[in-house]
Amino acid sequence: MTERDAAPDCILVVRLSALGDVIHTLPAVAALRAALPRCRIGWVVEPPYRELIELVAPVDEVFTIGVKRWRRQSVSTTWREIQELRGAMREFARGAVAIDFQGLIKSAAIAWSSGARLRYGFERAAIRESWALMFLNRTISVDRTHHVVDWNLDLARGIVPSIGAAPPVDLSPFAARPSGTPASLSGRIVLLPGAGRASKIWPAARFRDCARAIEARSGKLPVIAWGPGEYELAESIAAGGCAEIAPPTGLRELTWLLRESQLVIAGDTGPLHLAAALGTKVVALFGPTSPERNGPYGQRHHVVESFSTTRTMEGIAVEQVMKKFDEVWSE
Repeated sequence: MTERDAAPDCILVVRLSALGDVIHTLPAVAALRAALPRCRIGWVVEPPYRELIELVAPVDEVFTIGVKRWRRQSVSTTWREIQELRGAMREFARGAVAIDFQGLIKSAAIAWSSGARLRYGFERAAIRESWALMFLNRTISVDRTHHVVDWNLDLARGIVPSIGAAPPVDLSPFAARPSGTPASLSGRIVLLPGAGRASKIWPAARFRDCARAIEARSGKLPVIAWGPGEYELAESIAAGGCAEIAPPTGLRELTWLLRESQLVIAGDTGPLHLAAALGTKVVALFGPTSPERNGPYGQRHHVVESFSTTRTMEGIAVEQVMKKFDEVWSE
């Protein structure tokens, strides 16, 4: 860090989505706040995650932009709102520091359009879209064998080299039980069969076999949580009465359900990482994605993976999952 890059008094964080990535950025932002208690920090995020950031992130201001769907809620940003956002960001961050934790052209362009004098992002080898480098003027090297949470901490250390381990992030303000959520869902084992990509979905028949085995071990039906377009998948797993289908959930309801559950079984999805961040035990199923980079932070020993072999979800057997379930259940 040069004298010109002295500790800033204002930082604009850019991490727009998705849920798991937002969760993985929170420790770095908490570390920046702990190291720079008088610094003003803002965060640019997509609308579905605004409330999460407002309630749990140690930031002074939240800016929202983008089009996104979460569960049954759809939101959008108009051109006029984009112009208003740009003005608000420039008023907040002009001459300050922006950090692009996303590594996309759109996120780096937002950092540039904020008027921030110094714009930090990942080095070329770690960035997702290399053209994003056009909008950055400081790049940080990371150890790509580490977890993405550690990548984000390394990026924060580019600004504050003294930052150490990831500080705890308290998600409890976001996890309060929403009114109308059935109390009977508390204390259950939760299955999350859906995923953002079809390649991350474990076969429904195998989830069904696991549900039967879980009921036999625990004496309770597991609960299946589902998102948009996933209800038929949930129905196919619950066929024969081996699981209970949760009612439709927004992000707040899902957070409460995951916090109150005894254990969560899921693939590499945002709700898996949310459960791990809440301190809930998880069994994570990883096929096409790396558990070293993307595994449940703090619980990577709870992963069943085929990434080292077939890199497919079909490469994960029911027996492997139940063996890991028994290990985690007995901890």
